[in-house]
Amino acid sequence: MKDAIDECRRRLLKNVALGMVLMPIAGAPLTAAAAADAPLVTADDPLGKALKYVSDASKSADAKPGSTCTNCKLYQGAGPVQGGCLLFPGKSVKSAGWCVSWTAKP
Repeated sequence: MKDAIDECRRRLLKNVALGMVLMPIAGAPLTAAAAADAPLVTADDPLGKALKYVSDASKSADAKPGSTCTNCKLYQGAGPVQGGCLLFPGKSVKSAGWCVSWTAKP
């Protein structure tokens, strides 16, 4: 009887550990979808001004050629037009945008 209880406990602990590992992965598509529906960062946004965010990287004198939100490590976008960014929680940025925190994807 004790062996059966030990086996059930081990199985339970394995399932709980597996669930904890898979939980962030399961929520990732929902986060990306929610960010695509979020309002865009505007020119009046205080954080956007502080980071010199522009919705078109070609209009920024500071942006290096080819550096856009699409190829930034912080960009969480799933769509081709706009998506979420780790720097602007609850808001979307244009995929063609740029800010001073741009970091190349590895």
